[in-house]
Amino acid sequence: MPAVQKITRKRPAPSQDGPTAKKGRILKQATSKHGDESVKKRKQPVTQPVKEINEEDVDEESDEAESGEENTEETPDKDEMEVDDGLSKDTYGPFPRCPRGSYHSNAQHKLVVKESHKSQRVLQEQRKAAKPHSQLIANAKRVWSLARQKNISSKERQKHVRDLMDIMTGKVKDIVLKHDASRIIQTVVRYGGQRERDQVAGELKGHYRELAQSKYSRVSVTTQVSSSYSNSESTSKFLVTKLIRFCPAHRVSILLEFQPRILKLLLHREASSVLADAFELYANAYERSILLRDFYGKEAVLFSTSQDIETAKKGLRGLLDGVGGDRRKRLLAALKENLTTMWVQPTSRQRLDLTLCRFNNPDKGAITHAIVHRALWEFLTAVDSIEEESEQEKLRKEIFERFVIELMCVVQYSNSYASCQDVLAEMVHTKDGSRAVREFIAHGTAKDRKYIIKVMKPHVERMCTDEEAQLVLFTALDVIDDTKLTAKSLVSDIMSHTSSLATNPQGRRTLFHLIVPRSRRHFTPAQIAVIAETDGIRAKTSKKDSTIRESEIRKAASEGLLQFVTENGAEIARDTGASLLVLEIMLYAEGDKSSAMKALAEALTSPYPSEDPTRPHLIDLPHTSRMYKSLLQGGHFSRSDQSVVRSPMFSPSKFASLFLSVVGRDTTIAIAQGDGAFVVAELLERIREEGSDEQKTKVRSWFDDSFVARVEDSEAKGKNVLVKMVKALS
Repeated sequence: MPAVQKITRKRPAPSQDGPTAKKGRILKQATSKHGDESVKKRKQPVTQPVKEINEEDVDEESDEAESGEENTEETPDKDEMEVDDGLSKDTYGPFPRCPRGSYHSNAQHKLVVKESHKSQRVLQEQRKAAKPHSQLIANAKRVWSLARQKNISSKERQKHVRDLMDIMTGKVKDIVLKHDASRIIQTVVRYGGQRERDQVAGELKGHYRELAQSKYSRVSVTTQVSSSYSNSESTSKFLVTKLIRFCPAHRVSILLEFQPRILKLLLHREASSVLADAFELYANAYERSILLRDFYGKEAVLFSTSQDIETAKKGLRGLLDGVGGDRRKRLLAALKENLTTMWVQPTSRQRLDLTLCRFNNPDKGAITHAIVHRALWEFLTAVDSIEEESEQEKLRKEIFERFVIELMCVVQYSNSYASCQDVLAEMVHTKDGSRAVREFIAHGTAKDRKYIIKVMKPHVERMCTDEEAQLVLFTALDVIDDTKLTAKSLVSDIMSHTSSLATNPQGRRTLFHLIVPRSRRHFTPAQIAVIAETDGIRAKTSKKDSTIRESEIRKAASEGLLQFVTENGAEIARDTGASLLVLEIMLYAEGDKSSAMKALAEALTSPYPSEDPTRPHLIDLPHTSRMYKSLLQGGHFSRSDQSVVRSPMFSPSKFASLFLSVVGRDTTIAIAQGDGAFVVAELLERIREEGSDEQKTKVRSWFDDSFVARVEDSEAKGKNVLVKMVKALS
């Protein structure tokens, strides 16, 4: 008989234990949420229809549940957490527990909910009453609900606004930062008279810096702006911005409260827009100098109080007048340092501190504001006044590297900061920012200019349609000697958007600059003077002659422009401004124009007059008729010389020959008897002077004596000129 194996409780060693056995699966009964009583698991989906329940069964189960609940309440669980009486169910009203298995009727459930909501409302009113100025805010809200209505008369609204001011007098600063009461102040400022606005501005004195940084001082309201208010929605405005706008008597005192923290406020998420709007929209020259003063450093702030208003209006230039060399250097160094804080680049020891890039300011940061662009432009202007050229070059190079080159690296360390391309694109859309970038281009080396073009390339279309940004493009085209680079990076991108630019007044100016730069027909004297501001610098930094550069740019753009006229010229010419563009392209673009001439001539072959009144014939459009007349003349009429200035790049005789062969006899005669008498008269003049004998014979057969008689009996404009040309041809 084998020996009985001894059973031991000793745990075997890990090496002797072998693989761990799987635990046996223990099936547990599902327990209810309110107790340990076991319940059956659901065997059907909740989406299946519920069985109808017999009312007798419901009553029996309800009675059993109520008795079971009473027993459970008598013996509470010792592990149950005690709840504070202040937050118990009695505080919020009767919430009778709905025990498992019980069913309340619909009416009973509604009664329970109603009692619960009633208790909650009472508690809410008690909490509101416990807050400071609760009764004041309640009274103000009652009147505010009347004052802000849109369908009341102005007289009635003013009465409610005065009632609001009677309630809030002396308490404005106490309630303005409350999120539910700040809208009341907004309504008073928006609809009130100057007396009410000045009263609000006076009571808030000493609190504007706090208000500018508070999100509750900005309220979204739908304003109506006519000369005073119109039917259009406006954007959210800061309360401080509205007071700066509507209270000019308090504007200086409000702006002075921001000192000496203007630089920090520009980097603040909420306050930056207040300063930006004040500087760009509402401040005059003296008030702008107050906002700019902090950029000049503490020394300037300290000694600027003794300045008169006229000197302060000059900004940095007025501050530097009569200042010695050392102090001038200190002021410029302080300005450069403060500008650097607007787009600071983290060094190798600062890369972990991303707050240097973010500044608690969203997206692109303070560099997008016009006030920063003005400070940058003043710095560059002051640098130009330094006598030593080496010092000028040093300071200009340092600020350029900070602005363009180092800013690109910020993106590597902060995802919330804008890239250099975005920042530059924002800068060129302001007057001072555009001037600063143009200054960089004019003074920059070939490498610097190439870098700036690379940065501008993704934003060419947007820059073409902006009045200030397009000046940067003009300067780049006028200054950069490497025309192959500009043709590849700038001109090609402009050509790809010709269709959209041709119908845009600002965009057309960019296309005009490619073929007829600085033409008095398309650029005002003021615009030409602004474009010419960099000519003096160009003479020092560029080697290529300006005439050669313009010719190379025109040649690079001509092929694309002529292709555009061939494909879309006739249709786009229906637009008044676009017809001028088509004319300039035909007269001054370089290359083969046969296809473009043919396309414009074929557009006149449609029946005259047009059968569709909504789409008149091209000759019936005054601007298009003048375009064809100028093409047959071969140039523009000069009032000073009282003659036509011919373009050497266009052959009007060739276009006249094409006109005869393509348009044909019937359409030409119909045009002559309609609104195209001047066009046909110019056609006859060109055939008489430059046409062949065959063409002259052909035209004489078209315009015989019977035609002359019909024209003389008609009331067509230009009939006398036409008859004169017909007789001269015969």
